[in-house]
Amino acid sequence: MDKIRPDTRSAILEAGFVTFSENPSASLADIASRAGVGRATLHRHFSSREDLMSALALQAMIELNEVVDAATAGAQSYSEALKLSLNAIIPLGDRQLFLASEPVENDPAIAAAHRRDMDELRHAIEAARGEGLFAPDVPTGWIAQAYEALIYAAWTMVRDGDATPRQAADFAWRTLTSGLTGPTRSAGTKG
Repeated sequence: MDKIRPDTRSAILEAGFVTFSENPSASLADIASRAGVGRATLHRHFSSREDLMSALALQAMIELNEVVDAATAGAQSYSEALKLSLNAIIPLGDRQLFLASEPVENDPAIAAAHRRDMDELRHAIEAARGEGLFAPDVPTGWIAQAYEALIYAAWTMVRDGDATPRQAADFAWRTLTSGLTGPTRSAGTKG
């Protein structure tokens, strides 16, 4: 049976995520080659590098929002929702990394959507703090940055074959909520 090939636009977008996660300065020719299309075909779908970058940012946000919404639909608390979100996002870490590394301010609609997503994350962090998950003296911005950085670290472990997505999510959650000390070790104990 023949493999079903995704439509050309989807193939180019997926090639963009994969290629840029490996080499952020990759050329459009690199993207076209990975997608299995010619440069002329790529340019019929995306008139410029900026056009492709905007489409990638928009697609990343759509995919991330969809998986988070699906994963958190039955969450009983904000703390649980943050953990479920982390588990859902890690397999799409290349999308998260793309959003973190590419300037989204160039496209006003994408910049506004990104601000909304970050506002939602900060709101969830504040609500989880109210549930006792985070210490009151740690700034919300610090927790949000740590959350984002841990997604990247977890995705990198998965990409490199050093952890499964579930293991990486567990490590990330443990680091976010408990730090890196072991269960039998306290903070001042020599190792």
